[in-house]
Amino acid sequence: MSQTGSVTRTAGGTRRVAIAGNPNTGKTTLFNQLTGARGKVGNYPGVTVERHVAPLELEGHGEVLLMDVPGTYSLSARSREEQLAIQAVAGLHPLERPDLVVCVVDATQLVRNLYLVLQLIELRLPVVVALNVIDRLEATGQTLDARALEEQLGVPCVPVVASKGQGLAELKRAIARGLADPARCRPGWRWVPDDPHLLSDIRAVEKELPPEWSGGDPDRARALALWALLSLDESDELFAIPPDLRAVVERKRKLAEASKRQLDEEIIRGRYDWLDARAKSFLRESAVRTSPTDRIDRVLLHPALGFAIFLALMTVVFQALFAGADPVIGWIEGFFAWLGGAVGSALPAGLFADLVANGLVAGVGSVLVFLPQILLLFLFIGILEDTGYMARVAFLMDRVMKALGLHGRAFVPMLSGYACAVPAILATRTMERQRDRLLTMLVVPLMTCSARLPVYGLLIAAMVPVGSSSPFSQGLMLAGMYLFSTLIALVAAAVLGRTVLKGPRVPFLLEMPPYRMPHWPSVVRMMWEKSSVFVKEAGTVILACTIAMWGLLSFPRHVESAPATAGSADVSVEPELAAARL
Repeated sequence: MSQTGSVTRTAGGTRRVAIAGNPNTGKTTLFNQLTGARGKVGNYPGVTVERHVAPLELEGHGEVLLMDVPGTYSLSARSREEQLAIQAVAGLHPLERPDLVVCVVDATQLVRNLYLVLQLIELRLPVVVALNVIDRLEATGQTLDARALEEQLGVPCVPVVASKGQGLAELKRAIARGLADPARCRPGWRWVPDDPHLLSDIRAVEKELPPEWSGGDPDRARALALWALLSLDESDELFAIPPDLRAVVERKRKLAEASKRQLDEEIIRGRYDWLDARAKSFLRESAVRTSPTDRIDRVLLHPALGFAIFLALMTVVFQALFAGADPVIGWIEGFFAWLGGAVGSALPAGLFADLVANGLVAGVGSVLVFLPQILLLFLFIGILEDTGYMARVAFLMDRVMKALGLHGRAFVPMLSGYACAVPAILATRTMERQRDRLLTMLVVPLMTCSARLPVYGLLIAAMVPVGSSSPFSQGLMLAGMYLFSTLIALVAAAVLGRTVLKGPRVPFLLEMPPYRMPHWPSVVRMMWEKSSVFVKEAGTVILACTIAMWGLLSFPRHVESAPATAGSADVSVEPELAAARL
């Protein structure tokens, strides 16, 4: 029953539970553990762009709907994609208000993660806090008192380890109790603004809020007024914002600037001051030696050595793509050659047998022959994401991309472009500014997608046969081809970023997750999902083109000559067909 997108309340009034949290806190992993849904798990920020919904069985409530909300550090928004978070948890039009919100926090980065918890509480939402990765606290030299944290926040706080499935039963019981008695999870405001100028700004904005946003709740109206003051400005891309609300926020911002007030800082500092003042009651930190992650980062994030290691790793990956997939590709080609011959021999000679053997069978073979390299590529990408190395590469590449006018987050879509340009373009939705998204979308198709691998394979095999030279010759040549396409994409981005899409630079904020072992079920699921998309979408086009080529090669038919077959042209035609799809 897993589905994606906007969901309307069912006729029976099914209860709804939203699961929110910062990026890289294990939110989607917890969602998968609770529901068995096949959500994407990764280490780069904002991986869950769409809202996934799946059923969750709770004792005393039956089946409820669990909704995976886009990862966000706060409810403040600048883009339409970021606006999804406030819409999903606050129930702003066109989405419905959830009955309870589970906020997943990283226990090793507690104070920063609790900022979002305060915002959810201020919205008068029933909240349950899931304290994830609680098993890593000792390694960071921290001790957490969950009961003391509950007393300060006024909401249930449940320790869990999502990757291992620990604490899920207690979390489900806390959710069930919160749905049965929402008041126990809705304590009211913890931090209360006391600056008279800020209170005046809040009251002015409250008057212009649509009545349906607050539902007559003054605490909720105050929270939404603060959201508007933090989110609305001249450069935001938010939609469905009343003009009068925009006007009053713009006026208050200008007055604050004229009086040398930092409006954003006043609001953000107020919440963090409240958290810092109470952190000692529930969190204790002791001196700890440098963590393994810090020691590894000294090498992998080094400006010169780290980049050299990255290039060496990519060469190994490309060599593995070429050498590792080659035997399987040979088996697939041999199998479909045998199958085509067997089918052709079993059927009566004629046009139909030729179509089946050299059109359909050869066409299916021309699709499946790409799978070994695509599966290997997604395997490596999944491992890089789950181990935490992908974020490090994004940090390294930001130095290059910043000089070319690209945002650091553009690295993830561009790297995904090595697999397929379609999901890579979709991945640009995690970027804040429309200018950055558009610039990245324009250059992603210049990256070498996986469908071009067979073309490169044929060229490399022709120029450097396996076993004829050093063992890494093929990998180096393949890496060179990929590097050339990447350089062309970066040059195009530099030209476009300085001419047609010229704009100011924005800072690149990136959280470095700790290194960890890959979550293999998630990696395998990702490989299956991505390869399925390729077979269904690209495969149908390749199959249709192969059959069309069979028709063009077979007609007009001449009795005096042997019929041409699409299968005989596979080696020279199929890669071009695949590459042409993008």
